[in-house]
Amino acid sequence: MPPLTAVEAFVQVARLGSVKAAAEELALSSPALSRRVQALERFIGRPLFERRHQAMILNSEGELLLGRIAPALDALAVAIDATTGEGEHLRLRLKVPPLFASQRLMGHMPDLRIAHPELHIDIDTAPHGLARLGEGIDAAIVLARDVDTSLYSRRLARSTVAAIGARSLLEGRFPVTKPEHLQRMTIFLHRDMPETFVNWKTAIGLPDLEPAAVDHFDSGHLMLDAAAQGLGVAFLLDEHITGSQDARLVNLFDYDVDSSYSYWFACRRTALSNRAVRIFHDWLFSTLAM
Repeated sequence: MPPLTAVEAFVQVARLGSVKAAAEELALSSPALSRRVQALERFIGRPLFERRHQAMILNSEGELLLGRIAPALDALAVAIDATTGEGEHLRLRLKVPPLFASQRLMGHMPDLRIAHPELHIDIDTAPHGLARLGEGIDAAIVLARDVDTSLYSRRLARSTVAAIGARSLLEGRFPVTKPEHLQRMTIFLHRDMPETFVNWKTAIGLPDLEPAAVDHFDSGHLMLDAAAQGLGVAFLLDEHITGSQDARLVNLFDYDVDSSYSYWFACRRTALSNRAVRIFHDWLFSTLAM
């Protein structure tokens, strides 16, 4: 067996992507941590990282090794915490959009509680989650085009754009059955997805299409409610209409347009050493990622 300190150093560098960040986390100098990683590579007999300027990227051998030993190290941490009495409760401070929380997250929380009864989550639905990481927030689920590369981030799913309206709009004297009919309609846009309609109309070949009016919301729930009342057409993601389970709502047009906005999990890179963050991250992607 290689020294456990060398294995720990390898895992921290793999998770944080930086010798400097891993050294700070382990309270070591960067040269000392590098020596531990090199000791493990000598023991294995092959390199485990691609070394780049100010970054360490796992190669295929490193990915394989991390996948095999990281769960064992996490289990070891659980056992030690349980023995010392420090592991009775883990606390995660999570920022999550309300619509994602209600449609996708909360229904699976009982399974998470069964798997990890020691984990407790403080839910925060206030805006600007990425800016508050490390300052009251441990991790965030955000709806965005992309995430600052200084943070750890991972996309939960790719989605398509849905023009969500009341089913009643398909009927009556002036039914809404073609995109051109939006010229007489109000459309709803979420403030976190301001370019959704522009991207959609360009993708379907109608870049000059203009609705009668555009109303902006900061609540996906209210957008869906307003659309169900027949007040306008909400441009959201396909998963939002599926998750609403509202029989009054329908995707008005049969176009398959990829959304430039997606849900992402994000945290500071150093937060990956927080066991509550790791547990939630691994559960999230094994349960909800598509």
